[in-house]
Amino acid sequence: MSTIKIWAVVPAAGVGRRLGAVIPKQYLDLAGRPVIEWTLDTFLADARISGVRVALGPEDGFWSATAYANHPKVRRVAGGAERCHSVLNALDDLAAEADLADWVLVHDAARPCLRQADLDRLITALADDPVGGILGVPVRDTMKGANPDGRIRATIDRAALWHAFTPQMFRLGALRDALRAAINAGDLVTDDASAMELSGLSPRLIEGHADNIKITRAEDLPLARFYLDMQARSC
Repeated sequence: MSTIKIWAVVPAAGVGRRLGAVIPKQYLDLAGRPVIEWTLDTFLADARISGVRVALGPEDGFWSATAYANHPKVRRVAGGAERCHSVLNALDDLAAEADLADWVLVHDAARPCLRQADLDRLITALADDPVGGILGVPVRDTMKGANPDGRIRATIDRAALWHAFTPQMFRLGALRDALRAAINAGDLVTDDASAMELSGLSPRLIEGHADNIKITRAEDLPLARFYLDMQARSC
């Protein structure tokens, strides 16, 4: 029986419309380096990760200037119109090299503050899980449901609510099948766990740290820099 390996997939074909920047958010400067370099650091520093697929848009002219463009463990693959297409393209490429039973960690390119401790916790907790799971944190704020006119419809019980983060960790074959089925059904899922849920499975929630933020707005960049600085000081 072959040894189960762990791979990483980083969808990075987005253009960051909500940020309103000319440069895609994964290439914005964060403490002197592109955001995506910080994102890849954690995976490439982990000996358990056999390789990384980075899904990029066809017109991407920024990747070649990054520190990891020619890294032996990193391969560029074609991104798609939506995140789910990019991830599926990466999984199809990976399937030519990896076993379908191998684990895949899918992580947002714009989440540069992933802690090594959280990655360790996720991998350890899910090593023998039949489905897989995701990093997240329980919701702490009061949650409101809104009407179309922007007024409150209801207060939602937060006891069972979580913020879904990445990485999200699933078996290569199962995730590829789930994503393909979702896309074929017209469900352009925004995270990988959603595809698994649509296939009838219940991914596990693993609590991480709230500083694993996704950069979507301009004010997130200084916050990410603060978190990275605090993490470095605590090492």
